[in-house]
Amino acid sequence: MYLYDVHVHTSETSLCGKVDAKTLVHMYKNAGYHGLVITDHFHGDYFNTLAGSWKDRVNEYLRGYRIALQEGRKTGINVILGIELRFEENYNDYLIYGIDEDFLFKNEYLYRMNIKTFHDYVRETPVLIYQAHPFRAAVFLEKPEYLDGIEVYNGNPRHESRNEKAAEYAKKHSLKMISGSDFHQVMDLARGGIVLPEAPKDSMELANMLAEGNVIRLIQNN
Repeated sequence: MYLYDVHVHTSETSLCGKVDAKTLVHMYKNAGYHGLVITDHFHGDYFNTLAGSWKDRVNEYLRGYRIALQEGRKTGINVILGIELRFEENYNDYLIYGIDEDFLFKNEYLYRMNIKTFHDYVRETPVLIYQAHPFRAAVFLEKPEYLDGIEVYNGNPRHESRNEKAAEYAKKHSLKMISGSDFHQVMDLARGGIVLPEAPKDSMELANMLAEGNVIRLIQNN
């Protein structure tokens, strides 16, 4: 069995991240995880602080992921690309799996779309949309037809995510379920994640495993 945390932030890219990419890779290795998904925040508030072309901005955005990827190769932990996407329409966050770097380079200003247009855009692709912590304050519960799944357990100890309600909603609407640590600080280590029967090599393989329901267990460490 393979332990993966699918909601992890680096200090190089996420403005609220407090742990650098190299350090967090070693932390997860020591915690017994086999892989992690870097899901740094992808929204206008971040990209508006950057200068240069879209390519320049995406390269800067990918800095935390790329450092983690290289360190993971050295230490034997699999690092996968994801994003935590927020559109300009509200404060909802969506964990996006099934993408690669080219997807980000080729699709400028994804955050200027909305959940419906984004869903329609990726519907015939491997991309999956999971609403992150959907029952937090100031967050709107999204219509199930625009989602592939729900983060039913968010391990961040500084927010009241009301995980039990997220699980109830996912079950009611037959949505896929994941768990993530929402790692930002040292204290967030290994508080969530998923157990898989095989090790996905990239985000597309992970998305395929999630779509097929190949999650053995959700990790929920309070």
